[in-house]
Amino acid sequence: MEPIKIDGSFGEGGGQIIRSAITLSAITGKPVEIENIRKNRKVPGLRPQHLLGVKILSKICQARTEGLHVNSTSLKFFPSQGLDLDLQEDIGTAGSIPLVLQVLIPAVSLMRNNLKLSIIGGTDVLWSPTSDYTKYVFSEALARIGINFTLDIKRRGYYPKGGGLVDIQIQPCKNTNPISLFERNTKTAKILCVYSHIPKDAVEKEAHVAENILIRNGFDCEIAINEENAIDTGCSMLIFSHDVNSITGSDGIYQKSLQSLGESVAKKFIESNLGVDLHLSDMLVVPLALVKETSAYRVKQITKHLETNLFVAAKMTGCKYGIGKLDDGFEVRISGVSDT
Repeated sequence: MEPIKIDGSFGEGGGQIIRSAITLSAITGKPVEIENIRKNRKVPGLRPQHLLGVKILSKICQARTEGLHVNSTSLKFFPSQGLDLDLQEDIGTAGSIPLVLQVLIPAVSLMRNNLKLSIIGGTDVLWSPTSDYTKYVFSEALARIGINFTLDIKRRGYYPKGGGLVDIQIQPCKNTNPISLFERNTKTAKILCVYSHIPKDAVEKEAHVAENILIRNGFDCEIAINEENAIDTGCSMLIFSHDVNSITGSDGIYQKSLQSLGESVAKKFIESNLGVDLHLSDMLVVPLALVKETSAYRVKQITKHLETNLFVAAKMTGCKYGIGKLDDGFEVRISGVSDT
């Protein structure tokens, strides 16, 4: 079978297009060739942080690969039969564990395989969802589709040394379900704050700033603040809520200073008052492309990551999608091509 060709410079033109194309290739069994990888970036081609997820997935689905090395601008992936595995992996840097898991979770589950994985790297780093977002927001959305996993954050890992440790177990999907997520109705939210090598009172101050903003907007809040030792200084904050009609989360991390962390995370959460937040809107595309019925959700903005994932999913699966403008956002509809 000739590989499906994907232009890696489309849309956001970065790692997202690689993760989505390889995930869908593994699930569908269709080989893929990604060209022009990160063509418009300062340093084009594959970077170390892009390699591990693809390497792990290639073990699981016994894939043959070409071009899977640092600086490669073209990658071919030829998947085969999936295996149940128990693996230990090390990113070797503070590279994002959650981004690796974005590849593995839907792929393994929808391939009807089991995976036990212990992975070392960055749990809460820039340009990536936090591990808590993965555990409490991403997992809730996938569970409603029929994809289940358990995540145990054994040790936090921050930039630059990483060293975080996460254990994950991914279960085979039994049945897939469409979803409809249109508007947040709940007025209850949870605030989770984890920190290392930072004064507790400074962290508590930011958590209470976030709490006060939520209270002013009519929310009841539950707060958990935990010191979890790590090699580097770090802090992450997550605010999230679930109800029948919505799954929304907002996260942020320490960047040399805690200043405005609570305010920033809380304001993003308040703004995400439709069915899903901006990050979840693009994460849902890959699994929903393989759910036969039509799913629909509403989001405040159409991001480059969402556009990229819709493009890749349609190219890889033939799924149909549409985007409609609303007074206060957009509605995304995805009709998958097959019940995996």
